[in-house]
Amino acid sequence: MNISKRIDNMKFSEIRKFIPFADEAKERGIKVHHLNIGQPDIKTPEEFFHAINNFKEKTLKYENSHGIKELISSFIKYYKSININLDKDDILITHGASEGILFALLTICDYGDEIILPEPYYTNYNNMAKMAGVTIKSFRTYREDGFHLKNKEDILKNITPRTKAMLICNPGNPTGVVYTEEEVRLLCDIAKEKDLFIIVDEVYREFVYGTEKFTSFMHMENVSDRVILVDSISKRYSACGARIGMLVCRNKIVSNEFMKLSQTRLSVSSIDQIGAASLIDVTPQYLIDVNKEYEKRRDVLYEGLISIPGVSCEKPSGAFYIIVKLPVKNADHFTKWLLTDFNLNNKTVMITPAAGFYATEGLGLDEVRLSYCIDREDLKESVEILRRALEEYKKIFD
Repeated sequence: MNISKRIDNMKFSEIRKFIPFADEAKERGIKVHHLNIGQPDIKTPEEFFHAINNFKEKTLKYENSHGIKELISSFIKYYKSININLDKDDILITHGASEGILFALLTICDYGDEIILPEPYYTNYNNMAKMAGVTIKSFRTYREDGFHLKNKEDILKNITPRTKAMLICNPGNPTGVVYTEEEVRLLCDIAKEKDLFIIVDEVYREFVYGTEKFTSFMHMENVSDRVILVDSISKRYSACGARIGMLVCRNKIVSNEFMKLSQTRLSVSSIDQIGAASLIDVTPQYLIDVNKEYEKRRDVLYEGLISIPGVSCEKPSGAFYIIVKLPVKNADHFTKWLLTDFNLNNKTVMITPAAGFYATEGLGLDEVRLSYCIDREDLKESVEILRRALEEYKKIFD
């Protein structure tokens, strides 16, 4: 018996593939600082748990495949607060943003179609595309440019007759880029010119720092019929385990077709939807404080990294990730070595090699993605561990 070609073509998560080595290090008594994953340590709002604790139904039943009305109403209210007006039929509740992206691809793409996106990009997009039988084509963005878009021609030359959509993460994972209004308009113009959908992942919209301004694709009225927005409570409210996401689309034909997929998987968790619906009552100060904390963490990590000889990176403007060029030939090898062979005072770090965030073979081999979701003191300690580790690694392997 053989496994399917579909599953054989998929890869294990680049973000999670070194977890067994981290677990082994912990069993040896080594403390591991996790810079590999965007798992916030910020406290989830009490409103979420309060709503769940007050759930008095005696039976957990299937919910409407569309999502419970209380949650959909709460999202309509949330979006209105950021000047995006939606109808209840525009929103579909999903099992996290990941299911939303998969649903979008399955709805608008046929097997063998293509999507185009800037690289480096969130590595799990690869497997979502493979599950849908879709091919990823990418156009290059560069660390030296802060991963901003360079020009229209770079994008157009990668669009073929099989291209069905652009997939954009804004603010960006893994780059931390926040696209300017001009860049958003450029992508919208291309979508109109080439008759493409725009699948936009905006789960990090609350995490924009300094003087940067966030522009949502939902504000671009001339493409409202072709924008498919993916969102989630995971990062915004530090509720990754709740697995509550959503698809937003004003194109009634497309949004109606989403229901075929949502009905196939019946419904999203009752309890998690009830908890998520209460988050609309969280005071705006919560998000203000969280934003300020992540900005401070970004500064700690960035300033520490650029003080290490041979390390190169650009300060991210949003999200909570940074792409870092290291003075090593093989970031995969270095990542594993950190967990199996190195520690500083019984402490080490887990990082994510960046090659898996590129579609182009050979790119990112000397780069890593780091997350600054842990507290500032642990970030300072992580920087020192990396500094000493790189010194030791170069002595052994150079």
